[in-house]
Amino acid sequence: MDVTNLHGRRASARWERTSVGDLFERGTWSEPDKEAIVAWEGAFADPSLQRVTYRQADETANRIANALLARGLQRGDCVVMFCDNSVEAYLWKFGVAKAGLTVVPINPMLAPDVIAYLIETTEPKFAIVDAVLWPRAQEGFERGGLTPDVTIEIGGGPVAGSTGFGAFIEGAGSTEPDVEIHGDDIWEIIFTSGTTAMPKGAMVSHTYSYLGAYSFALTLTRNLHIESELRLISFLPLIFHIADQIFSFPAFLAGGTLIMGRGPDPENIAAAITRERATALWGGSPAMLSDLVAVLDREPSSYDVRSLTTTIYGWTAAPPELIESLKRHCGEQLVPCEILGQTEAISSHRFWPDKWRETFLRTAPDLNYVGVPNPILAADVVDENMNSLRDTPGVVGEVVYRSPVVVAGYYKDEAATAEAFRGGWFHSGDLCEYDADGLRIMVDRSKDMVKSGGENVSSLRVEAVLRLHPQVLKAAVVGLPHDHWGEAVTAFVIASEGAVPNPEELIAFCRSRLAGFETPKHIELVTELPETVGGKVLKYKLRAQYADLLDGS
Repeated sequence: MDVTNLHGRRASARWERTSVGDLFERGTWSEPDKEAIVAWEGAFADPSLQRVTYRQADETANRIANALLARGLQRGDCVVMFCDNSVEAYLWKFGVAKAGLTVVPINPMLAPDVIAYLIETTEPKFAIVDAVLWPRAQEGFERGGLTPDVTIEIGGGPVAGSTGFGAFIEGAGSTEPDVEIHGDDIWEIIFTSGTTAMPKGAMVSHTYSYLGAYSFALTLTRNLHIESELRLISFLPLIFHIADQIFSFPAFLAGGTLIMGRGPDPENIAAAITRERATALWGGSPAMLSDLVAVLDREPSSYDVRSLTTTIYGWTAAPPELIESLKRHCGEQLVPCEILGQTEAISSHRFWPDKWRETFLRTAPDLNYVGVPNPILAADVVDENMNSLRDTPGVVGEVVYRSPVVVAGYYKDEAATAEAFRGGWFHSGDLCEYDADGLRIMVDRSKDMVKSGGENVSSLRVEAVLRLHPQVLKAAVVGLPHDHWGEAVTAFVIASEGAVPNPEELIAFCRSRLAGFETPKHIELVTELPETVGGKVLKYKLRAQYADLLDGS
């Protein structure tokens, strides 16, 4: 017990430590029999885990931790997960944290060579997989020299040589393991999506997770009488995505309940909100919220979503008519909020259409306003010499961050870490500008800006205009090689149901709303776009697949 030094201390004692593994345990001292997690159909293997209390969640996570330690794993060892949303997988992450280990969730959509690279980089001592996902994992695991130790029996029995989840924790102790944990220990490595190189491992500490979650708990409890009434619903990825920090942990820090689905499905989301009386929704993108509204419009008598008080969305601006439609179904009490953040710095910028209503109605969705930083986030827009652009509205620069909710670095990649944190700030790669009132406007990701004829074109702005056309369901804009323009603004469009848009008419529609250099030079009609599970278009795949589309001319 160090009661002399006033600096250089590392809090690790049980009574003062910061540990993700303690989230459920803390809740047992207030309302142990309150439901901590409710799973929708498909998001559990064992029916007894469909609804778990804080006490049950904590005891199960303890069993996982004790079973892992009994296998000889030691502090700092990595544990790979190849899983999607389920109660078992979610509690597994907490068990790893309780054991003082480091969890490495792998995105099931990754290619075998990437999976093998992540395994080789992290040198895991243990692995857990979903039975239904094993066919996707097998080749990458074999290349990386890893075999699964435990299987979550969703979609099948245990993978050969592994143990089922229930059998693995059977007989393990349900009390907290006695391990040393510090708030700045890395409990999770989340690999960011690779574009021109292999993914980078963002190192997430316990403190990062706590403060990120608390910052969002404030937003997610808007319009609730008491914060513990929070019933947070997410059908988007929580196992292999940074969203777990801000769209699940806040439920427990507020003393509320997480409602979890296996994957995004608007009918099931509407049904779950109705049945479970959800109060806050992680809606993903405006396109996903539009899908939800379509379900509610189609069957208004089947659903009741008036319990919702908050919905959060990201990546692009929502059309005003979408927000109006959501409020028509949910009520005027609904507080919508757009965010801008990323794995490396998830305590985000926030834009409330209700707060800046005139600006929203005047500019959305053509301009993607992302508002101001969360109060614990220092964020500036700077030029290439790190000069602030705060006093020069309308000039595009890179967003940089300082915050306790910034990752410690990229695992085993000193060069990438030094580049990302040059000048004492985290460089996001996002391009924004200030408006005259100090609000930030998202222009594009730096790698997605199109350089056409000496001009910079925001792909997000062109996409927003295309989505205004009634025959366009989705659009993605990239720059493709062109002899004259350098890069030609090229749009890939998915048509609305039953529509057959004419590419030339779409180009004319854009020309009437955009500058000539911004207007697409070519529009390609497609039936699908390469996307993440969360709905982000993987533009690097479009650029690679269609590199020769225009044949340089």
